[in-house]
Amino acid sequence: MVATCIRALPDEGCGLLLGTPDGVVSEVVPSENVAHSARVYEIDSRVLLRAFRRADDNGLQVIGVFHSHTHSDPYPSPTDVAQAPDPAWHYVLVGLRDVATDLKSYRIVEGEISSEEVTISH
Repeated sequence: MVATCIRALPDEGCGLLLGTPDGVVSEVVPSENVAHSARVYEIDSRVLLRAFRRADDNGLQVIGVFHSHTHSDPYPSPTDVAQAPDPAWHYVLVGLRDVATDLKSYRIVEGEISSEEVTISH
């Protein structure tokens, strides 16, 4: 996720998360930010379609989305909240404003934001 977001600079980077309903991410699917913007992101519709097909083929689900914030803290913006398509999804934000990269995850349900613990295992 972080590498995808860094490669997208100066634009926001983005992609989808495939995994299990309990929030375990099995696969990260990078996408071009078709908005080509440092302030908003848009997943390529072809990547979205392929990700849903891949998830179905592998017994997984699309469980979330990630994107970077290039100029602000890794916290959902009003635009992020308004565009949150699924209350069951995990919304992972990669903060690139500072040299030290920061990664946070949230749930957005009916406009309410709650943070989640992120555990990275190898």
